[in-house]
Amino acid sequence: MHHKLKLSAIAAWGAILFIPFLGASHLFDWDEINFAESAREMLLTGEYFRVQINFKPFWEKPPLFFWLQTLSYKTFGINEFAARFPNAICGILVLATVYHIGRTHFNSRIALLWVFFITGSFTPHLYYKSGIIDPWFNYFIFLSVYQLFLATINEEKRTKHFIYMGLFNGLAILTKGPVALLILGICGLVLLITRKFKPYFNVVQLLLAVIPIVAITSIWFLNEWIKNGSQVLVDFIAYQIDLFVNPVAGHGQPWFLNTS
Repeated sequence: MHHKLKLSAIAAWGAILFIPFLGASHLFDWDEINFAESAREMLLTGEYFRVQINFKPFWEKPPLFFWLQTLSYKTFGINEFAARFPNAICGILVLATVYHIGRTHFNSRIALLWVFFITGSFTPHLYYKSGIIDPWFNYFIFLSVYQLFLATINEEKRTKHFIYMGLFNGLAILTKGPVALLILGICGLVLLITRKFKPYFNVVQLLLAVIPIVAITSIWFLNEWIKNGSQVLVDFIAYQIDLFVNPVAGHGQPWFLNTS
């Protein structure tokens, strides 16, 4: 019960930090504006499986974050507060998750220090009060890599951790694309190298990680395939490769250093 009370207090602390004044400023970042508009068009057209900009296909991102923004629009109306509200919720979840992990592997004091280090930093207050995709993507990636870590230290529950790893990575892919699978794969490879290629999983466990990834991403991919044909997926994958190879939508520097 004491642990639950602390988690509730941390969640309340996150709400105090991240929710007030979300709509006090206009959308100021290129991504914020585009994503908010995509969610608005999703709501207007009722086309929830097709991400659009100016009512034309937007191949850069999958739909999960836009679903969250659309749900927020339906709750609070179409405005800056609603566009940013999903990330405030993400910030609250991050604080609670960090505390839980710190307490699990160390103690409550270390866990609280982690929470205060995060809330005392600049970037969280920018990210969790924004309308960009990265906070949710980073959260799902973190959870999937954490499950990979747990799988290596807990042999008895390894299969369960591989299933959760696939679940969170599938959500990350549905948030920002296949780069999520690349990140997890690199982490898994590095871990294998550090263990001198001594396997820490079997084929069945790997398959059980792949199944939720396929199941979750199919919520979008399969629907697009059925409604619009395979060319939609070909275009999306081609764009993702181009996005990875070339800085199609890159930012040369942080917004606060942009003097142009």
